Order: sequence, then C-alpha cells, then structure tokens
Amino acid sequence: MNYLLVIDVGNTDAVFGLFEGEKLLHNFRIKSLKDENYVYFEYRFRQYFLENNLRFSDINKVVLSSVVPSLTPIFKSLISNLFGLEAIVVNAHIFQKIQVSIDNPDEIGSDLVANAVAAFTKYKRNCVVVDFGTALTFTVVSEDGKVLGVSIAPGLRTAVKALFSNTAQLPDVPLVLPTSVLGKNSVHAIQSGILWGYEGLVKNMIHKIRAELGGDCIAIATGGLSSIISTLNGEFVEVNRELTLEGLRIIGENIK
Repeated sequence: MNYLLVIDVGNTDAVFGLFEGEKLLHNFRIKSLKDENYVYFEYRFRQYFLENNLRFSDINKVVLSSVVPSLTPIFKSLISNLFGLEAIVVNAHIFQKIQVSIDNPDEIGSDLVANAVAAFTKYKRNCVVVDFGTALTFTVVSEDGKVLGVSIAPGLRTAVKALFSNTAQLPDVPLVLPTSVLGKNSVHAIQSGILWGYEGLVKNMIHKIRAELGGDCIAIATGGLSSIISTLNGEFVEVNRELTLEGLRIIGENIK
C-alpha cells in the first residue's frame, strides 16, 4: 500500500489522517499533552495501527503541521523512527500557489496555511476559513491565492474554561446551544452567553471581512467545534471538519 499520513498537532489534540489518494481512510486523535514525552505518543500510535490492522511500511509520505513548538521534535522523531521517513514540515512558504501576504509570514500557524491551501484549491475565489478550535480563527484568502490576513479570538472551549477557572461559583458546562438566550440557571446562562454570543461574533466578523473585500467572499467552517452553533450553518458554503487534513494532503501531494 502507498498511503499518505498527515498530522495536525494543535494545542488540544493531535489529529491524524490516513489518505489513499483523495480518500480519507482513517482519522484519529491523541490529546496533545505537552507534559508527555516521546513514549506516550509512540504507544498511542502503535496501539491505533495495531487495532486497525495497519502497517508502518504502508506509509510512504508524512506531512506534519505543528503549532506546539515543544511537541514538534517529538513528532519528527516519531515519524523517523516508526516510518523511516523525514517529515514534510508545513510552513508559510511550502505551497507555491499560496502567498502569505502578512507582515511576518512565519508568524502564521501551519494549520492556517493548510486551511488556506484546501480552500483555495477547491474554490479559487475570495474566501474566509473559520476554524473552530482551541482558538477561533478567520483566515482570509483571495481569489489569486494570497492569504490577506488572519483574525484570532478565544475558542469556544477556551472561553468556557476561562470563565470556569476564574469564577468561583460558575460550573464548567457542556457546549450545547440553548433554545433561549434567557438563562434560567447557571449552566443555561453560560451556554447562552458563550454560544449565542459567539454566533454574533462569527456573523459580525464574516460581515466585516466581506465588506473589506467589496462583498465578494464565501465562508467555510472547519475545526472540531464547527457544527456546535448550528444556526451559523447558513453562513457557510461548506462545514468540513477535515478541511485542515485535506489541506495537508494537498501539500503532501505537491511535494516530490
């Protein structure tokens, strides 16, 4: 077998995608615990491959995106030791059809580069990728493949955890969109304030981005929490949790 493995190491999870051509065969997550060492990640990796009857020798290319500097060398070593391969490490300059037009291109997260690659490759028009992850990010890509800018806000879980950890009498709550904005108890009140508040935040950001681009800009949602606020679905031409993995696949396919 000739499979392409892509790895997206984020602040909450490390997400893995195993592709055969354009088809995503496997998708799994490992908590990206920053206090863990190489052995933890190798064990989880071996366990998943064993449980799914996968062989390390079936992997012929690995693409790595990491926004956690302390974990990057661990995953590079893991890839080298398990697959005998050198990881293709994503950065702002890796995909020639995308130009990162910000003050310091090296500041942009490699996951956002992958999002831009996937969106531009599929649509080739002005678009904003809204990534609902640990951070809520808005990556704007022009029709000619330029990353025009990025906006960042705390992600949904990050906002809830910040409220929970800094407020003695408020509980941690599940991310479920309530039917009413009028909270009747502490859990309902937090759900209302965070989730309905973020609905307004996302809509307003998309509106302002479109205005700066003269009204011509589609929106795409991705990230593990992209379907939580269901009332936003009408804002997006696509809600695709695997968009980042698809971008990493496209990068890998274009590097010989």
